[in-house]
Amino acid sequence: MYEKTYPSKRFRITLEFLKKHVPSHERIFDLGVPNPFSRIMEENGYSVANTTGEDIDNNPSALQTADYDVFTAFEIFEHLLNPYTVLQNVKANKILISVPLRLWFSPAYRSKTDPWDRHYHEFEDWQLDWLLEKSGFTIVDRVQFTHPVKKLGIRPLLRWFTPRYYLVYAVRVP
Repeated sequence: MYEKTYPSKRFRITLEFLKKHVPSHERIFDLGVPNPFSRIMEENGYSVANTTGEDIDNNPSALQTADYDVFTAFEIFEHLLNPYTVLQNVKANKILISVPLRLWFSPAYRSKTDPWDRHYHEFEDWQLDWLLEKSGFTIVDRVQFTHPVKKLGIRPLLRWFTPRYYLVYAVRVP
């Protein structure tokens, strides 16, 4: 199921977390264009709709017009200028979000070739928690995990021990 080019550890943990909290009959609105993980969700019986590439920071209307039970955003919030506005426009009461954590030993990611592939935010866990709380959500479950790389050096060594991703399941407070 996971091709060698995919981040299999991240996808495996995310899928297990999704299955733990979301029954496959619930419709998912996945922020971002169709991607390898949205295909994995579909292969596992989930009905998934994605955004079409619109600038969600400036036009969050897709969040209001789509028909869905669960909102997901896997490694998307770090690219947004204003994730608070996005969360305010989510109409589902269940959300699953993952973000890369800010690493003290590595600068924020910025592609040298793709002007859209950059991180405006790299969160610390408390920052995402606060953002969700301010948006009216309560965290039910969370997990952090590492992202080791098979390279030599101090940074690759630190990636074996330092959590890189933060995955959260939250529900809207009534």
